Amino acid sequence: MYAHTYVKFFQLLKFLQEESGEIFCVLFSPDGRKIVFPSLDKTIKIWDTISEKQLQNLAGHTDWVYAVGFSPDGNTVVSCSEDQTIRLWDVQSGKEIMKFEGHEGLVWYVTCSPDGKTIASGSADGTIIVWDINSGKELKKLTGHTGAVRCVQYSPDSQMIVSSSTDKTISLWSVQSGERLRELLGHSDIVRRAKFSPNGQFVVSASFDHTIRIWDVETGKILKIIRGHSGDVNDVKYFPDGQTILSCSDDKTICWWDVNTGEKIQELKDHHDRTVQFEFGVQLKKKKYKKKPICCFVNFVCLCMHKFYVIRLSFITFYP
Repeated sequence: MYAHTYVKFFQLLKFLQEESGEIFCVLFSPDGRKIVFPSLDKTIKIWDTISEKQLQNLAGHTDWVYAVGFSPDGNTVVSCSEDQTIRLWDVQSGKEIMKFEGHEGLVWYVTCSPDGKTIASGSADGTIIVWDINSGKELKKLTGHTGAVRCVQYSPDSQMIVSSSTDKTISLWSVQSGERLRELLGHSDIVRRAKFSPNGQFVVSASFDHTIRIWDVETGKILKIIRGHSGDVNDVKYFPDGQTILSCSDDKTICWWDVNTGEKIQELKDHHDRTVQFEFGVQLKKKKYKKKPICCFVNFVCLCMHKFYVIRLSFITFYP
């Protein structure tokens, strides 16, 4: 028997709107107290989630910024842009610490490693570059995709990178050697996102072919194909319990899926626009009950084009 996670209730805490236009990405800081997002005015904004006040406006990119991310300690922000650069920023001062140059096309995605030592970026030039976060030196250039790299993510132990591409494939890479370990084939359209499970043993992917797929990292085989969205699937990730997957789509829904059966557990709908991304914030409360279910309250941000919502979700997980 497997655990099942349900949304017991949700409460809208904040509704935040960026007036300058569409937002491509939004993330919580590790402590859940800040939100960072890029704006169409080529800047990056950091807001306080409690006061809703803007804390910093990071200016330096010369073109649209597509992705941002916090370092594991929350002290720095990394960003990537159509200007083909990656930049590292100090959260406290708002100053640019370093600029990374090496891609020959716009940079779609950037992320910090869990150990805080490196940065990985994925570009329209089809490459992934691993950078030293302290020196700015290019450590490895990962080549093999024949289309733009739309997403990169480190494994929990920082030893592997998973990437997804417009070439309809997913690749697993060794951070140390730069070699491609496995190529995951099966999607019939652009793969927008690919993310590791909490234990690093599986990868979940979201595609414009309207499907979600679960892959075995060791063998590269498809374990499950999940169908149910009626539009492009824009984002997907594991819930921390490792037994539940969340996804969002152009069909304006966010769905909960059972990892083991592939069945839809729950659906949040009636968004006014397509949902393009979501992120978890810090866990606020956790309580163990006598009969084993665990209830936790989590801040959750949902991005719908130029608006995003900070929601407090009450999850209850039942352990049979």
